[in-house]
Amino acid sequence: MSDTAVSPPVRSAATLIILRDVGRGPEVLMVERHEQLAFAGGALVFPGGAVDPADFAHVQVIGPALEREDGAGRIAAIRETLEESGLAVGFDQAGDVDAVRALRAALEASTPFADALAAAGLALDLDALLPFARWRPPPHIHRVFDTRFYLAMVDADHHEAVADGRETARTLWARPAELLDAAARQEAKVIFPTRCNLERLAQFDSITAIFAHARAQPVELVVPRTEVRDGEKYLTIPEGIGYPRTAELLINAMRG
Repeated sequence: MSDTAVSPPVRSAATLIILRDVGRGPEVLMVERHEQLAFAGGALVFPGGAVDPADFAHVQVIGPALEREDGAGRIAAIRETLEESGLAVGFDQAGDVDAVRALRAALEASTPFADALAAAGLALDLDALLPFARWRPPPHIHRVFDTRFYLAMVDADHHEAVADGRETARTLWARPAELLDAAARQEAKVIFPTRCNLERLAQFDSITAIFAHARAQPVELVVPRTEVRDGEKYLTIPEGIGYPRTAELLINAMRG
């Protein structure tokens, strides 16, 4: 019998960082995950979730020029955002409120996304999403998701997000700095990857500047690592890829 540890399988996932400008700087949409969920229960996160096998087939039809994992990730980010928040982001034409509600209801009833889109007369605009980051935990972590982060922008008067009541308990719009302050006061639970990406967003005072930064910074895979510095354990990420802070005490990082 082998003593060699077997690494858990890696699942593809995607998340959408949705930005809007209401006159006081960029706000980002966050969803609060239900407390009972195994991963990040009670945490504020960007909407998103796992990539489904059907997403890979779907992208071959609507976005064959995109790299396969990237295209499937964009579809998953759009679908999961609609399921979790009710926002139709990344659509060729968003359609009226009734069409979007019908599409969300179809997804809740486990209708395949491609079929639900066709029934609603809606189409996706995958180019509306801009790659921003890609994170994957170390292989010893029990649940390993290779997560792609995408940026998207909506108008300031975009209709309000509504939590699904199952995976998400509530939604809110806030400036990245406000969310970081709430986490520092322990008024909000924010996990390490989310906090790092909020810190990255908080460097900029406009959506235009955030998008320009994302276009100028190639996406590199971030795999956090533990280092011992001056006798204390730190969780670290690589330097030079856009993040203003690249190390945090492990005890603080794991607290959320």
